[in-house]
Amino acid sequence: MKTRSLNRIILYASVVAVCAFLVFPIYWLFITAISPPDQLRALPPKFWPDVPRWDVFAAIIRERPLLLWLSNSALAALGSVIISMAVSVLAGYSLSRFRVRGGQSLGLFILTAKMLPATLLVIPLFGIFRSVDLIGSLWSIILAHATLIIPFTTWMLKGYFDTIPRELEQAAMVDGCSPFGAMVRVILPVSAPGLAATALYGFVLSWSDYAYARTFLTNAQTNWTANLGITTMKGEYISNWADISAASILVALPVVVIYLFLERYLVGGLTAGAEK
Repeated sequence: MKTRSLNRIILYASVVAVCAFLVFPIYWLFITAISPPDQLRALPPKFWPDVPRWDVFAAIIRERPLLLWLSNSALAALGSVIISMAVSVLAGYSLSRFRVRGGQSLGLFILTAKMLPATLLVIPLFGIFRSVDLIGSLWSIILAHATLIIPFTTWMLKGYFDTIPRELEQAAMVDGCSPFGAMVRVILPVSAPGLAATALYGFVLSWSDYAYARTFLTNAQTNWTANLGITTMKGEYISNWADISAASILVALPVVVIYLFLERYLVGGLTAGAEK
């Protein structure tokens, strides 16, 4: 009995230690945001400022075009997710339901495309976008992000569709639905957790991108995304890390809110592939 209690105490202590280790960077980012600039240079560092600057978030919105950056990031993320999901749903469903020559090799090729680093595609994408005059446009970011999102979401949705019994769409087709109609009316509603999980993954991937935005939107300040805009707040000799931290928190909030709404779908979608 004592051994079981000791093991439970050790388990809880380990969980608390790991959670504290993971949450501390977020806590320190918040403390940096609300601390006066002169206090950030003080040693030893304080774990809570003497006079918190609660107005720093409103000041950042007034002094910087943060709302414009956030709207550009939202447009780029939503556009890339819509394109990616439209392609991934059809591709994943086709790989799951239709047996064609080379279908398995095609699936592995799509997965291999996901393994390519994002920086490897910057140069060819830049050449393509320059030839069609898309440099500086949000469309360049939308299309570039879609090239990163589609391989993974296609493979993930293919695995999710594999867990759905074929009898569902067969029953729908007996009632008069076409194969496409059975997919839209029967399979997609059942696949809501998987669709939500893949869409959230694509949204976060697009929202957190910096390399593509830095390459394709360099000279278009009105189309800067939030991550690119925050880097302009760093000075050449002096940087106000409190303001940078506050802006980073505001940029991270939309993803946190979206995750809170889609958490139950996300967990269900990520674990469904293990259920047979």
